[in-house]
Amino acid sequence: MTVLVAPDKFKGSLTAAEVAAVVAEGFAAVSPEPVRQLPVADGGDGTVEAAVAAGFRRVPARVHGPTGRRTTAYFALRGEVAVVELAEASGLHRLPGGVRQPLTASSTGTGELIAAAVAAGASEVVLGVGGSACTDGGAGMLTALGARLLDASGSPLPPGGAALASLSTVDFSGMVPVTISLASDVDNPLLGPTGAAAVYGPQKGASPQDVVTLERGLRRLAEVVGPELAESPGAGAAGGVGFAALAVLGARMSPGSRLVLELLGFADAVRDARLVVTGEGSLDEQSLRGKAPVGVLRAATASGVPVVAVVGRCLLPPERWRAAGFTAVYALTEVEPDADRCVAQARSLLRRRAEQLAREHRSHP
Repeated sequence: MTVLVAPDKFKGSLTAAEVAAVVAEGFAAVSPEPVRQLPVADGGDGTVEAAVAAGFRRVPARVHGPTGRRTTAYFALRGEVAVVELAEASGLHRLPGGVRQPLTASSTGTGELIAAAVAAGASEVVLGVGGSACTDGGAGMLTALGARLLDASGSPLPPGGAALASLSTVDFSGMVPVTISLASDVDNPLLGPTGAAAVYGPQKGASPQDVVTLERGLRRLAEVVGPELAESPGAGAAGGVGFAALAVLGARMSPGSRLVLELLGFADAVRDARLVVTGEGSLDEQSLRGKAPVGVLRAATASGVPVVAVVGRCLLPPERWRAAGFTAVYALTEVEPDADRCVAQARSLLRRRAEQLAREHRSHP
């Protein structure tokens, strides 16, 4: 029997693979029992890295970032299955100087990554969405895949969500054929008070007037492409990329953590485990809505394997995380309460907590 270490990243300090390695080191210092590392993700940033750690090949591609600047992004490939992470090409971290462009930022680079994956031999693409810099309804992604979005004069629309208000027709005849699985935990519709512009636009720099402009553009896109799918759960994911994937690409949508765990072969890995160690930077109420550690928890407990978590901080009272199903939670802030020092010293603190975890949960004959 093994200890399966399956954490998500500690955002801002350690990648999921780094967390897994440090926890494994902590166990090795205490016990000789075998430890298997399986870094995980929930479809957001870090998903490609998790796939690579599980045996996928990292493949570079030159794409356009959200403002049109060329950059090198990566997807993961194994056989005919590719993993594309929207944030790699169209994420907030790709904005030059961090300056947000809510009206003109585009998802073009995401479509270019998908096209590159298809050209590399992929027949199925798992598209993880999260951290998007754009609210363009996936228009840029569709354009990169061969669609033509035209105004009343027959001219192509400029990039960004604001331009969608001038959309007249869409020509899908040149589209690249691809099967998409959409990995997302977002259940927002495309439009309205809980839609892409209203909820997520301000996070991407949109003013109240910008939100009105973006909502108008998204509504026009839905009118032209398929209004019946605008209310679908997940259509509002990644500034409406979810809508384009569902309405145009015929995507199958699954909770991000569940789809990624299937992709990484978690069910096979947990079969030989006596204990699962998961974790993330912050364990909180949002985590319980289906982020990666809770996805791990549900999959492991369904197989009868106990789960403990090691986290940067825990904002849940013990009764909440126990009710969720965790056997124990080890937070770095219990050792170092200062948040800045905790981030700066994350590796050494994690090693200490992992050793304590290992001592308290060691295997006994």
